[in-house]
Amino acid sequence: MVLVYSQMLKPVIASAQEFNYCDALGKSLLFFEAQSSSCLNDFTIFELHCKLMKTPVDLVGGYYDAGDHIKFGFPMAFAMTMISWSVIEFEREIYICNQLEKALDAIQWGTDYLIKAHTQANVLWSQVGDGYSDHRCWERAEDMTTSRTAYKVDSEHPGSDIAGETAAAMAAASIVFKKYDFAYSEILLSHSKQLFSFADTYQGRYDDFVSDSRHFYPSMGFHDELLWAAAWLFKATNEEYYINYVVDKVASTVETEFDVTQFSWENKYAGLEVLLVKVLTYHGNEAYNQTLDILRAKAEFFLCACVQKNDKENVAMSPGGLLYFKEWCNMLCVSSSAFLLTVYSEYLYTSNSTLNCFIGQVQPVELLKFAQSQANYILGKNPNSMSYLVGYQSNFPTHVHHRGASIPSVSVLSVPVGCFEGYNKWYLRNESNPNVIVGALVGGPNFNDKFDDQRSNYAQNEPTLAGNAPLIGLFARMNKISRSSGEASYDHYAHFYVPVVRFYII
Repeated sequence: MVLVYSQMLKPVIASAQEFNYCDALGKSLLFFEAQSSSCLNDFTIFELHCKLMKTPVDLVGGYYDAGDHIKFGFPMAFAMTMISWSVIEFEREIYICNQLEKALDAIQWGTDYLIKAHTQANVLWSQVGDGYSDHRCWERAEDMTTSRTAYKVDSEHPGSDIAGETAAAMAAASIVFKKYDFAYSEILLSHSKQLFSFADTYQGRYDDFVSDSRHFYPSMGFHDELLWAAAWLFKATNEEYYINYVVDKVASTVETEFDVTQFSWENKYAGLEVLLVKVLTYHGNEAYNQTLDILRAKAEFFLCACVQKNDKENVAMSPGGLLYFKEWCNMLCVSSSAFLLTVYSEYLYTSNSTLNCFIGQVQPVELLKFAQSQANYILGKNPNSMSYLVGYQSNFPTHVHHRGASIPSVSVLSVPVGCFEGYNKWYLRNESNPNVIVGALVGGPNFNDKFDDQRSNYAQNEPTLAGNAPLIGLFARMNKISRSSGEASYDHYAHFYVPVVRFYII
């Protein structure tokens, strides 16, 4: 069942300068509730074991990816990594916004599914649903008639990219749950270690074997995911094996693979560099100083490009001040890059450092303020005075490319809506969606800040898990600025703990 909201929301009154970041944070998490999948047909899948016995595989749960009903494991795992990283970095602020329990729930709903998908040491189910048949239909999840074909990677059909990202998600989540549910944390860590070993031992691109994913979430390579997973495993375990793995690979690939122009589900290098700069700095082992210097230079090149301090090699920016990475779902890269800016700002402040760019030094507060400019653009401080976070304030996209939002809920329209009926009657209609998909971050405007609020405009008007996930940490950190009357506060709270009860699967 897809959770959407059929009543139009009351507008949240805020000036362009004053935003309720806690409200934005809460709404961003609501999107994950809306994307939660409970399709029971995802259980009718069989896996061959020894002696050719067929065993049912339970793949119920997880999240639908975007405006469709496919469960793509690659971006889903990235989203879980990013929500977990948000909690690791900004747990207290999320708690102050009264959203910590919901953030933990969002992570666990995803990681419970990823545990189910990892059925054997060298087997990971990577996708549920057929992308092509799904995209030919426009129907509610409750009426779904499309194929629920499942796809997997294994030792004969490797997928180091998706296995590596899933390992990273499990390791990051294990850090989050360690103080709340130690048993669940250990389960996650065990799966993470197995998945990393699988990804490293049997190397290959998942979309070489899962052809259905190639059109929707193609791989750009898997070396970044292997390093990303090893970095998170080192942070989770402090085991030298994982950091030595990273150091060895950095030395051999830094000149060819570490220069990046974005951070997203498809390219982890910028996030990897920021994460490792923090981890290695606090680790304090001088043996890693050369690697640390390399990673810091690469991380700062990307961050300097974001804040327009790299001479001619900067990330493009719209006239209204939005970072512009790509035509399709640009906000996905904006949210993840702004998150990195906030994390690195904290690192610079605590290490008493500055960002060294081609056009001079950048203070930690300048990084934070630039990240805030991107958050504020998302929330309505832009040439269109539109919030690209659906349901926030009074002016937001009303024709979001999302099946559950565009068709009345079953409580209003109880009869099934067929595949082509949905297209003819609901997809093509000019009226606004009957439901508000609260908290969905749409793809956003083009390079000239122009936005076409049409249901067919999936490049600009479709939300994704991977785009929403970094908002949790971004809005949490922005709320600290808001609580400090606009000043960039860098107070830190060690060993922050809130007693909550967690439940896990076996």
